[in-house]
Amino acid sequence: MGARCSRFSLCWFQSHLKASVLESDLENGGKGDRNAFPSFTEFSFEQLKAATSGFSSDNIVSEHGEKAPNVVYEGKLDNDRWIAVKRFNRLAWPDSRQFLEEARTVGSLRSERLANLIGCCCEGEERLLVAEFMPHETLAKHLFHWESQPMKWAMRLRVALYLAQALEYCGSKGRALYHDLNAYRILFDMDGNPRLSCFGLMKNSRDGKSYSTNLAFTPPEYLRTGRVTAESVVYGFGTLLLDLLSGKHIPPSHALDLIRGKNFLMLMDSALEGHFSKDDGTELVRLASRCLHYEARERPNAKSLVTALTSLQKETEVPSYVLMGIRQETASTTQPLSLTPFGEACLRTDLTAIHEILEKIGYKDDEGIANELSFQMWTNQMRETLNSKKHGDTAFRAKDFATAIDCYTQFIDGGTMVSPTVYARRCLSYLMSDMPQEALGDAMQAQVVSPEWSTASYLQAACLFSLGMETDAQETLKDGTNLEAKRNKN
Repeated sequence: MGARCSRFSLCWFQSHLKASVLESDLENGGKGDRNAFPSFTEFSFEQLKAATSGFSSDNIVSEHGEKAPNVVYEGKLDNDRWIAVKRFNRLAWPDSRQFLEEARTVGSLRSERLANLIGCCCEGEERLLVAEFMPHETLAKHLFHWESQPMKWAMRLRVALYLAQALEYCGSKGRALYHDLNAYRILFDMDGNPRLSCFGLMKNSRDGKSYSTNLAFTPPEYLRTGRVTAESVVYGFGTLLLDLLSGKHIPPSHALDLIRGKNFLMLMDSALEGHFSKDDGTELVRLASRCLHYEARERPNAKSLVTALTSLQKETEVPSYVLMGIRQETASTTQPLSLTPFGEACLRTDLTAIHEILEKIGYKDDEGIANELSFQMWTNQMRETLNSKKHGDTAFRAKDFATAIDCYTQFIDGGTMVSPTVYARRCLSYLMSDMPQEALGDAMQAQVVSPEWSTASYLQAACLFSLGMETDAQETLKDGTNLEAKRNKN
């Protein structure tokens, strides 16, 4: 357990030196709660091979809509996080720098409307993308191949809105282009909420075209120029509105003929009869028609789609998993974690309680440092280093955290000794000063120095909670609890 925890922490520490933690973005359709999104990581090929059971055929997730040779695998990392791994063929992305730049750019996006890209791997000829795993399959499955019940009208409207919000978010971040937008690209998360796959945001590589070979569903301008534009993406959105209306994959030309002949009710899914108003149906058909306009400039933009679809929403208070008929997994289905007082304080991000605990612990966990100090005590440099630590401890006790940071930094920069406790104390001082990113770096460094030290894991959890990365924080909190339990047994 300790070895895994140390390796995990060191990997994280290194990744945080490269880039800052990516914050949750709830500006599009969020409910104001803090969602946890994992930071972008460059995985090793061996990590992903282990996560996917050696890229076993049993782990292939065919419903992700990816065609061979670019296969998507379901995987599980050693921190129990489920992932989707897309493995490109050996001819795709010949330029490794281009692949990494694209992956990092798409990986900088974070929204609860996306199945976010959380990492990649670029080793030798291998090119792999790693995304959040969505356990409840695709829109194509629920619309075209349903088994127990057809998708409800309210849920279809929600899918349309969430997809429009995803496109608006991506456009606001400079990623308005999406390749081959279709019902296989929309996935459902644990709560039954629809999310847009991040894989389509990668700029096209040599592995294929931006649109499927079925010309009936291809934007007219793409046939002329071979280029994807923001307006082309809106055209793809229009084809998805037709999917939602009809429960079938209807060619736009056929649908537009029916609409022009005022026979739009013939488009509607017969399974929805009596479950939607004619006005709502008319409005959605009108919106689809605008998206499918032959002239790209006449199509609406993502922001206006969000506005139009927001007013159509039904049963907004009903959770998606209820509308989808999905059994919701609750925390009660798993064994609750028994937390120590330190763990409880980190869970609550109670910095005052953490301060009291660190004061009580003192320096008893700095093994070997006392002997080193007595041997080197006579040097002037050591006296200055010890004075910095002493002044830092005095300031820490007095809750003068700005001074504590300065003094502990002098001690650390002196380089004559390494103290995990000093890192821990400076970590909390950073947290008290509203500097969680710096605090996380210190907590991780403390664990690099002392891999089996539960205090380092607990402090990492407190930092991650402060950064809004709650899923990762819970995992690290579990690590700290297990390390403390292991130590108490010995």
